[in-house]
Amino acid sequence: MEISALLTVPHIHCDVAVSSKKRAMDVLSALLVGAGAPLSESDIFNGLIARERLGSTGLGHGIAIPHGRFGTLTQAIAILVRFAEPVDYDAVDGEPVDLVVALMVPEQSTEEHLQLLAALAEMFSDAATRRELRQTTTPAGLSAVVEKWSSAHRQAGQQA
Repeated sequence: MEISALLTVPHIHCDVAVSSKKRAMDVLSALLVGAGAPLSESDIFNGLIARERLGSTGLGHGIAIPHGRFGTLTQAIAILVRFAEPVDYDAVDGEPVDLVVALMVPEQSTEEHLQLLAALAEMFSDAATRRELRQTTTPAGLSAVVEKWSSAHRQAGQQA
């Protein structure tokens, strides 16, 4: 599944206020339920926290990708959230996080999970894309940035 298919306008949230990593996980869990995840907020929270205990999903450059595999899912669900203010997230570079994609995939979707994580990491490794995501003020604008990156990524793949 393409990132741009997962991160549509209803799954994008701007200027979300959180004060800590734990509070971020609470909010992300609620937003994932709102995005159609067929689990309770506490089940999602526990799954994301369990993954976080293995090592921070804070990639650096103000980016985090909390994620997990969940047995009751039949398809991947993701949300893109830009926090109103960066929060300490125990990221690998020690920098606070302001851009998050929370990703849930079905338990059996190991390959899809890895492909989505790789694509997200690649997208967020692009400094221009990160800058555009931070400068854009609406969910539609953020969706357009993701679509622009996805389109360029598809074209580059077709030329290879």
